[in-house]
Amino acid sequence: MSPLAAQPTRRVAVIGGARVPFARSDGPYATASNQEMLTAALDDLVARHGLQEPGAVGEFVAGAVLKHSRDFNLARETVLGSALDPRTPAYDIQQACGTGLQAVIAAANKIALGQTESAVAGGADTASDAPLGVNDRLRRILLEGRRAKSLGGRAKALAKIRPGHLVPDIPRNAEPRTGLSMGEHAAVTARAWGIARKDQDELAATSHRRLAAAYERGLFRDLVVPFRGLARDQNLRPGSTVEKLAALTPVFGLSGAEPTMTAGNSTPLTDGAATVLLASEEWAEARGLEPLAYLTAYETAAVDFVDGDVAGGEDGLLMAPAYAVPRMLERAGLGIEDFDLVEIHEAFASQVLATLAAWEKRGLAPVDRARLNAAGSSLATGHPFAATGARVVATLATLLAEREGPGRGLISVCAAGGQGVTAILERT
Repeated sequence: MSPLAAQPTRRVAVIGGARVPFARSDGPYATASNQEMLTAALDDLVARHGLQEPGAVGEFVAGAVLKHSRDFNLARETVLGSALDPRTPAYDIQQACGTGLQAVIAAANKIALGQTESAVAGGADTASDAPLGVNDRLRRILLEGRRAKSLGGRAKALAKIRPGHLVPDIPRNAEPRTGLSMGEHAAVTARAWGIARKDQDELAATSHRRLAAAYERGLFRDLVVPFRGLARDQNLRPGSTVEKLAALTPVFGLSGAEPTMTAGNSTPLTDGAATVLLASEEWAEARGLEPLAYLTAYETAAVDFVDGDVAGGEDGLLMAPAYAVPRMLERAGLGIEDFDLVEIHEAFASQVLATLAAWEKRGLAPVDRARLNAAGSSLATGHPFAATGARVVATLATLLAEREGPGRGLISVCAAGGQGVTAILERT
């Protein structure tokens, strides 16, 4: 057979995960860097699964959305500061809120193709320690000074600096193409799909209630490592109710009639990190590790949220999973009714509800709400952008293993830039 001929792919097992509790920005992790949080999560994964010896892990793939210049080689620097073998190759990946899941997919592809036996994927983000850029006008002056051929030329360039040039460029949660924040985009979609305030608050309260119950029954015992004084996600509000959420004032879509999106049914800015261990079946068997589940399919999509059908709701910023999931299910020969669990990243309650409505419009069966985000999701945990995908994969795999029988789970993650990343986990 030609060496270029297609090779059969192998099943990719999800072995386990580890993350730090997620914290609200400017709170307990205010001075923690992406690398520090990611290292804490990775070290716990290494310790739990005995990965300290040389060559235990073939590769580490991770990323962050908000990165300092010092984070240019974040994954590799994390390895060098961790208990993992320093000879472990590592590289960064980034696709906004889909980063963690794309890292999992990247690692899984190499395992499936036999290019490595095991890999760790993950992500970290800190909204507290966000990089501050040099004012662009000041940057241009400084570059002009650097290019000058004489001391006089440098002095002439630097003499152009004014007090206003010293104001830093602060990262904005806004799309460069539209200038609108993610929340404002979601508000447009919520109006287009007629998403009611009460339904959003109910979904948010359910997320908190289910996350609290999952902690109480020990679901996260092997998934969450205490960090900087936190043992649980700081955003968790076990006593959250629809009545309490109904008292909150809307914060997005205020220019439209009857805005519905509040701080309570929207995800807060969050700090945190998460990792997932993936491997071939042979690697897991040799180490005596029982796979939690298998990653069997994945699909990405993007929408034209600038010039597409935005007002009609079809191409809203966070609606790409409405296209990715039907395509993935058609390719896999499955329907929504074939899934025991469905995990939809809760950037906003309205976005989850709009996605469910769009799936039904495209011919998919309604999602049984008892199967949706069974252990809570981002509205309760918080959402450190690049960490969420790894959190969801590890949580869903653990939920499937908890069932002690065959099961199938669907993952849907929306992302900035009008993108979406989706996947299927199965336990046989």
